[in-house]
Amino acid sequence: MKKLLTLLSIFALAHSVHADYGFQASLTPDIAIVPQGSTIRGVALNVWGENQVNGFDLGFVNGLVGDSSGFSWSFIGSYADDYTGVLWGGFFAVSHGEVIGWQSAAVNINQGSLKGLQSGLVNIAENVRGVQLGIVNYTKQMYGVQIGLANIIESNAWFDDFPTDLAKGFPIVNWSF
Repeated sequence: MKKLLTLLSIFALAHSVHADYGFQASLTPDIAIVPQGSTIRGVALNVWGENQVNGFDLGFVNGLVGDSSGFSWSFIGSYADDYTGVLWGGFFAVSHGEVIGWQSAAVNINQGSLKGLQSGLVNIAENVRGVQLGIVNYTKQMYGVQIGLANIIESNAWFDDFPTDLAKGFPIVNWSF
């Protein structure tokens, strides 16, 4: 009974603030204390959650919509629109907008821009301003350094004379400034 009252109290407290919520617990985006897409300014604990989170987000799959920030740690993976802070996914981390900070997972895909560090086994990005650290690193545009076994910068101004001079991909290290 005590646990039920505690859970109901948390639920009532979470719904007492009209726009932002301080706590989220979710099994899926539709089965959650706070409605899908709402802003959480505090802590979100998820099996699979999908909210804008500005704070700490821990779960198996973290879906971060809108302009989220803070520390997100997922055991399976994360997907985000725009994110500022640390975005850690277990097997995958996919971002559609701008990531400022650190994106890390076994496989990272950034479909917007990344300013900071992207680390994992495979890193793929549209536009990087910072460092890619992994086994395979690929980006279309970069202002920074790639470190790994295979490093490819598609539009690398340093190597415009390819294929007559140098390749746009290098083992160990590649750069574009």
